[in-house]
Amino acid sequence: MARKKSTDKVEPQSVLYYFYTQERWDNWLQTLEELSFDEDPESEEMPEGLHSLNNFTEDINISVLKIVKLFLNGSYSAPTALAKLDEVEAIIMGPIPDSDMADIIAGVQMRFLVLFAACKKLFEGGAAGEIKDLVKEGRSLGDDKAEEELEIAATIGALVLEGGSCCGKYLRADLDEPNLFDDWLIEVDDMGTAMKTLKNFEEQFGEGI
Repeated sequence: MARKKSTDKVEPQSVLYYFYTQERWDNWLQTLEELSFDEDPESEEMPEGLHSLNNFTEDINISVLKIVKLFLNGSYSAPTALAKLDEVEAIIMGPIPDSDMADIIAGVQMRFLVLFAACKKLFEGGAAGEIKDLVKEGRSLGDDKAEEELEIAATIGALVLEGGSCCGKYLRADLDEPNLFDDWLIEVDDMGTAMKTLKNFEEQFGEGI
């Protein structure tokens, strides 16, 4: 997929855009801590906590992928995109809070390892291969080879960010407990969905949004 040549446009100070902030992260954590994650056996509805957790992770995906959109349309060079990504990663992957939310946040951070790794691979131009073959290769590994699994999942993610098709047809509904690679494929699938919602983002960027 050809990318437009970057002119690394300077953001006007009056509309300086922050993709994610510590305050935003802290507000989400506070909201989640106040909600229940326990299922009601008499209700088919998702617990309020899980519903908000889904919104929380979607918010992170969209925030990060706005940087990707601006890289793909040539507004950001690779070094600028990496710098913007690092700012968000420092918040999302920071110290885990010492609270009842610790395990949940640890799971969120594990999920987003592939998001940040895929974006970096895209910015650095290191993604190549056929998604079908990469999925097969990743599935052949065990979770004792997590680093290799992450490398493969990140490559798939970068290819998806460039327009590749994944990963709904590769997700295994027959598994009661998806392994780490499957969890990362689920995140890659969500990344692809989030990219579609950002179709017109670069047209709005810099106009006071």
